Parts: sequence; C-alpha cells; structure tokens
Amino acid sequence: MNERIVLSLPHMGGTEQKYIDEAFETNWILPLGPHVNEFERRLQQYLAPDKHVVALSAGTAAIHLGLLMAGVEPGDEVICQSLTFSASANPIVYLGARPVFVDSEEQSMNMDPVLLEEAIVDRKRRTGLYPKAIIPVHLYGMPANMEKIMEISRRYNIPVVEDAAEALGSKFKGQPCGTFGLYGILSFNGNKIITTSGGGALICPDRESAERVKFLSTQAREDRPYYYHTTIGYNYRLSNVSGAIGCGQMEVLDKRVERRRQIHRIYTEMLDGYKGIRVQQEPGDDYYSNFWLTTLQVEPQGNRTADSIRLALAAENIESRLLWRPMHMQPVFAECPYYGGKTSEKLFENGLCLASGSILTDEQIERVWQAVKKV
Repeated sequence: MNERIVLSLPHMGGTEQKYIDEAFETNWILPLGPHVNEFERRLQQYLAPDKHVVALSAGTAAIHLGLLMAGVEPGDEVICQSLTFSASANPIVYLGARPVFVDSEEQSMNMDPVLLEEAIVDRKRRTGLYPKAIIPVHLYGMPANMEKIMEISRRYNIPVVEDAAEALGSKFKGQPCGTFGLYGILSFNGNKIITTSGGGALICPDRESAERVKFLSTQAREDRPYYYHTTIGYNYRLSNVSGAIGCGQMEVLDKRVERRRQIHRIYTEMLDGYKGIRVQQEPGDDYYSNFWLTTLQVEPQGNRTADSIRLALAAENIESRLLWRPMHMQPVFAECPYYGGKTSEKLFENGLCLASGSILTDEQIERVWQAVKKV
C-alpha cells in the first residue's frame, strides 16, 4: 500500500531539540519556566507588542479563561459561530452559560455579521438582557470579517473572545487574527500551523489581565507561605518543555504559513476548471489566510459528493476530512437558539478538507490530485 498521507502532520524546524536540551540540562521540566516565558514573549512580538500572551495547556482552556475574564457567569448567554469545532462552544457550558449559535457567510464560512446583530437584538427582546460575549472563529485559517464584528461589539458593548485557534499567521486588513477581540485564543495542538505537542495561548489586552489569567491557570493560589485559595482555579498552564518546543517552532512560523499558502495555490491550479468543485479563496484583499487546511465545496453530481471523494482518498491511504458539523446540528446543543438559514449546513454537507500539512511534498500533492480526479 502507498505511504499514508496525513491531513496535517506536525513539522519540526530543527532547532526545537536545542531548546528542549536546555530545559533538561537546567532541570526546567516542570510547568512554568524560562522557555514558557520566552515563548510568550515571541508570540507577543509576532502578534502585537502592546498585547500580553499567556501560554496555556490547550486552546480550549484559553477560551474558558477568556470567557471567564470577559465576565461570563452562570445563566448568561454567549453568541458563538455555529460552523466550528465543539471546543469553541463547550467552555460556554463549563461556565454554566448558554450558547446562542449564528450562521456563516458563504465565502469566508465565518460568522455572518448581519445575523450576529439580529441575534443580539432578538436575545435582548426575548430575555431582557444582551448576550455576555461573542465568539467568532477564523475557520481553517480564513479570517472572519472582524471590522464589522467589532463594530457590532462596540455598538452593544459586548466583548469579543476571538477564536484564532486555526489562524496563527492569518491577518485581516493587515492585523493579525487573535488581536481584535478583548481576548484572543490560539491552539498549538499537534495538527496546527505550529505545535507544542499540545497547548494553547490567551492573548490579553494588558499586563493586569494577563497576570490574572496566570493566577487562575495555576490553581488560583494566593501569595502566602501556605496554600490559600479565595477563588476557584484551574491547572491550565503550559509546561516548560512544551514552551521549549514552541520557541523552536516560532523560528519557522513564517515558512510554515508560506508553505501552506503554496499548497493551497497548487490545489487551486489543479482543480481550476472542474465544474462543481470550488476551492475556498480569500473573499477579498482585506483577507490573508494561512490556509491551515485547504477546503473544497463539492456540488453533488451523480455519485460524486464530498464524502465520495473522502472515501476515494481513503482508498489510496490519504486522509481528508469533512467540514465541522455545525454546532446547532449537534445533539448536545439541540435546545440552544440558532440564528440563520442553511448556509453552514450546506457548507458542511458539501465541504471537504484536503491534506495540507507543511511537510507535504509536491509528489504527495500529486497523489492527492490523482485520487480526486478518479471521482
């Protein structure tokens, strides 16, 4: 059988081992340490020097703490993009709040600002209260329309917790994704644009909020000579060894983004002219995507569907993935309000993610292409 092609493999740049060796040589193998601090500093410099970054154990932990810092409490409502991974919505429930889901725009596949405002106004009419926070998502690395979303956020004084888990290196109007909202989140899971094996980060507006996040993420232990707690805390901090890997990964981040964009261009050229198959593109000049994953929309024709292409690729030992099933279609969220039509449902039904890892060779891309052509 052909060698397996994976959707998005981690890709080491070569200097990670140096930083890991430093961590072991200095015995900094526990949570926290100088490599975590350095990783946070490099992220801050890359994203926005006026922001502060806290490295955490996962992107999900970052959303949880971001919502907590934004003031979300039990009984509140939080607006969330429906077309996303469940980790965008689950932390809302962790806090005893209720998700309110919003449909997507077709081109970006991200939160529709018109429907966002409709949801805000209708929730106020129905409950007497505005939602407590808004979670837009930069899906598969494609920026959401943050200009319009932030305008609405300011108009109704509702903070944005920006899910940029898949979008490190992506920009909207030249500004890095993750830096628009009051809080922004990143993920360094093994399949992301860079990885620390696991891990995530919360982008904070100032030093004071970052220090509060650090406090909450280390079990909320008060500064006393014994363990003393006045607040519920969490074990969410990144380990120093993971931070060491992150330092090495930051050195090749720009190369990883460029390679993913190159892979996207190759797929686009290969599929150009195939009726009924559309490779997602940036909606305009304001959008700069890292193209973490290249996604297709496949118009069903006979036996050709997104899933039939997935199965054909699987038969050639090539991994692909259907798009995220929208949250309003998930049984666990069946009772939650939803605003929109069928856009996200159609995107899900016709959508497919192709293997896009930066480690992918041109020969492997050709294998993917040949398997798709058969369908």
